[in-house]
Amino acid sequence: MKKTKMTSVQVIALGFLLMIFVGAVLLSLPVSSASHTHTPFFDCLFTSASASCVTGLVVADTGTHWSLFGQIVLLVLIQIGGLGFMSVSALFLLLMRRRIGLRFRVILVDSMNYSQIGDILPFLRRILYGAFLLEGAGAILLSFRFIPMLGVKRGIYYSIFHSVTAFCNAGFDLMGSISGEYSSLVMFSGDWLVNLTVCGLILLGALGFWVWNDLWNKKCMLHRCTLHTKLTLAVSAVLVIGGTLLFRLLENGNFAGMPEHEKWLCSLFDAVTPRTAGFNTTDTAALTDSSVLLTYLLMFIGGGSGSTAGGMKMTTIAVLLLFVIAGIRNQEEATAFGRTIPVSVLRPAVTVIAMNAGLAFTGAAIICAADGLAMRDVLFETISAVSTVGMTTGITRALGPLSRVIIIFLMYLGRVGSVSFALAMIAKRQQIPVTLPSENILVG
Repeated sequence: MKKTKMTSVQVIALGFLLMIFVGAVLLSLPVSSASHTHTPFFDCLFTSASASCVTGLVVADTGTHWSLFGQIVLLVLIQIGGLGFMSVSALFLLLMRRRIGLRFRVILVDSMNYSQIGDILPFLRRILYGAFLLEGAGAILLSFRFIPMLGVKRGIYYSIFHSVTAFCNAGFDLMGSISGEYSSLVMFSGDWLVNLTVCGLILLGALGFWVWNDLWNKKCMLHRCTLHTKLTLAVSAVLVIGGTLLFRLLENGNFAGMPEHEKWLCSLFDAVTPRTAGFNTTDTAALTDSSVLLTYLLMFIGGGSGSTAGGMKMTTIAVLLLFVIAGIRNQEEATAFGRTIPVSVLRPAVTVIAMNAGLAFTGAAIICAADGLAMRDVLFETISAVSTVGMTTGITRALGPLSRVIIIFLMYLGRVGSVSFALAMIAKRQQIPVTLPSENILVG
């Protein structure tokens, strides 16, 4: 890295590529499949990209196609992809009592969206301890359901696997071996314990490591927290509560015949899982058109900055909406919680939204032309990929080679960051120090 003078963004982008490739090689080994035969490398590459980018789109059922070894490879990729491979690398260096140099710390700061290089190692320790503690607590709660159902050893394994994938917002599940391939968590649609545990893990993983750290330092006293934390928590609450109420209204016909508590649990899960977890307790393909549009929006927004979730991030949409409100009120500045938001924040927010939307729609147009699939399903797939959600209406396995390449590319960009990837590509270009004449144009 020193010889090539790679930037932090380039190191992160290359690291994810290497992790995807190594994962694909391991999955292609006969020992990785339940039948002990070679899985086509392209299928392994797709699955490895989905796991490394914590997405959840699959071309082979996780619970039936992969052996225990293959499932553990996926679990490791999900854990590293969720926490960040730079963070996990730093963890191993700390355990080995190796010195972490300035160059490595700079990359850590960039990979975790942290602002203080001097405090990065204590911050990293708190994040890793917190993540493992939450995953452990989730596994213990899920074990109360899985151990009576599957026995002690298998029940513990299933509890750990689903706790990690839920916290990392990955969406991989092993339920295909119990309730049928690609069934996800449908069999638990009315189960309070599984629904609330999985939803809690998804939301905690999606808040963002910076929010965790801020809440810890301020002892959960919200009035003392930063504006970023307040906006993240506020938007998350609005999306969960508002999404639950809307799904309960829009899916009332599909929920017919369910007990009342199951209708509300399904509505809650439908509101939480697009943020960007990928599990489902209802048939995604059977959603009404109104619910599909709502799911598009929730997937597009995603989770918090510096979290295990994808999407354009909650604070991004919050900044855009606050500036829209300021424009409607003819105000020069946008404000929230007694603070002014700098105008400079608006440019990256608009850039992220425009790039993610452009990638999703461009990918959908190419896939529709290549495979002749319905736009409703294809757009669902591309938004799910670029937002690293993992939800699908069932067309993933019907995609042709070109379409799968596009989905892999979208998942990769969604995890690395479309803007970060663009910066990595142009990092060495020289900026010409020339300011061109300005001229106004008509807008609106």
